[in-house]
Amino acid sequence: MVTLLAAEPEAVPVNWERTALVIIDMQRDFLEPGGFGESLGNDVSLLAKAVKPIKALLERARHKGVFVIHTREGHRPDLSDAPRAKVERGAPSLRIGATGPMGRILIRGEPGQDIIPELYPKDGEPVIDKPGKGAFFATDLHPMLVYRGIETLIVCGVTTEVCVHTTVREANDRGYRCVVPSDCCGSYFPEFHEMGLKMIKAQGGIFGWVSDSKRVLEALD
Repeated sequence: MVTLLAAEPEAVPVNWERTALVIIDMQRDFLEPGGFGESLGNDVSLLAKAVKPIKALLERARHKGVFVIHTREGHRPDLSDAPRAKVERGAPSLRIGATGPMGRILIRGEPGQDIIPELYPKDGEPVIDKPGKGAFFATDLHPMLVYRGIETLIVCGVTTEVCVHTTVREANDRGYRCVVPSDCCGSYFPEFHEMGLKMIKAQGGIFGWVSDSKRVLEALD
C-alpha cells in the first residue's frame, strides 16, 4: 500500500510494506541521569520530549505491521571495538568503560546501555548494537533491510545531529529514502536539532525528508 506522506521539502510516497521504523539509541546512558550524556555535562532532560511522540509512532507501527528496528550504541566489555580517539576525547566526568550508577558507561550488556522501558523492544524486533555513531557501520543493518526489501526508513531517536544524522547520511548513500519526524528526535542543543533538520531537507532533500509524528500517523492510517 502506497500513501503520500506530507513532508518537507515535498510530500514523499511511502510503501509501508517496504518501510522500516528505525529508532536510534533511545538508551538510558543518553536519556537518564548518571549516564554518558550527563557525564559530558549535558542536560539529559532535554531528550525526554521525544519519548512520547516516538512511543505513539512505535505503537501504531506495530499495530500496522511495519518492520521495527532499534539501535544501541555501545562497546565490547574489553573495549576492543572502542578506538582510543573516541574513549580519550574531551573531558567527561566518566569515560566510556568507566563504572557509573548504571554500570559501565556505554558497555554492551550493562543497564545503562539498554533501551529505556517506555520504548523497549518487543520479541522479534531486531536490536542493532553499533560501535559508532551510524547504524550501518560495523553492523548487519544493511543486509537485514535488503533481505526484507526495505526502501524507506522512518528514522527517530537521539541525538538529531549525531547518531540520527549519521545514520540518515549512511542510508542515503545506500539508496534508502529517509524521513525524519522532527518531534521524534532530540538533542542536548536545541539549535543543533533545528539545524540538523534543515540540513536533511535542504537542496531538494539532499539527505531525506522532514515530517512530524502527526503527519506520519495520518499517513499510516
